[in-house]
Amino acid sequence: MTTGNRQPALGNRKNLKLGSLGLCATLFALSIPAGAQQSKKVHLIGILRNDTPTLFASRNQALRQGLHELGYVDGENIRFEYRYAERNLNRLPELAAELVGLKVDVIVVGGGTTSVARKATTTIPIVVGSAGDLVGGGHVASLARPGGNVTGSTDISPDVSGKRLEVLRDILPKAVRVAVLSSGSKSDLDEVRQTEAAAPHLGLKVNGITVRNRNEFAGAYEKINKQQANAIIFIQSGETLPHRKELSELAARHRLPSMCETSVWTEDGCMMNYGPDLLYLWRRAATYVDKILKGAKPGELPVEQPTKFEMVINLQSAKRIGVTIPPNVLARADRVIK
Repeated sequence: MTTGNRQPALGNRKNLKLGSLGLCATLFALSIPAGAQQSKKVHLIGILRNDTPTLFASRNQALRQGLHELGYVDGENIRFEYRYAERNLNRLPELAAELVGLKVDVIVVGGGTTSVARKATTTIPIVVGSAGDLVGGGHVASLARPGGNVTGSTDISPDVSGKRLEVLRDILPKAVRVAVLSSGSKSDLDEVRQTEAAAPHLGLKVNGITVRNRNEFAGAYEKINKQQANAIIFIQSGETLPHRKELSELAARHRLPSMCETSVWTEDGCMMNYGPDLLYLWRRAATYVDKILKGAKPGELPVEQPTKFEMVINLQSAKRIGVTIPPNVLARADRVIK
């Protein structure tokens, strides 16, 4: 009788060895991160703008920041394709077609490029960072249920036009007439009408002035002088925004206190602005992009209206035309440019 431990047969030893190798291989595979076993999906986002990269740099940064906060890292799981018309609006259809040809996952636009993007595609989701009347422009069926492939944020608020007049009244208590300069587009004229409706409650009269290109600027200011306007409000549009410095400078030369919609104007010479916080809206655009990338349909994502507003005052511009900003108005400003 043989005592002691028996040695396994040669065949059994071989099977045990192979089994051990298989177990090791399985454990090694499990130790590898899932992302290393299969390539990550890199989402491609198209950005279509009608102006220059410099003008929209802060809004693009706000969008990227919002996406970063939601877990997107440029070059890892998201990538951007930028297309700028450089103020040559005739190029926009070509640029939009390029983005469609790249098969981007989402196209992000501003108000002036929404219609161009819609004409270029009815299938790729379009997210509007900020725009005027999306319903009136035919881009969405309604704010609650946009339908189609467009959603995002509108920068229209029913009360904002009246609020601008209120601030001007606080600064210029003796003012009687206010000129409102716009491009004459449908959304611009809607805003002019809203301003006109609010004026009588503040004892003011509003005169709408239309300029379709910069050749009409001089004539517009002649009309404003004849009307003896005490202040001017600029309605932002694709026609006025690129010329904001010139329009603000003309207002200063005519010693007209100027009110505009967004801080980019105030930074370039307008006396002050009151309106939706556009950088906040563009950070919110990231939320729309995120939901769409995760499977949501743009037509089922309600369009947001502005809830956050900002007031910026340019004291240099005010002093240049001899206007003193009251302390109570300065205290309400989100930012003062000195």
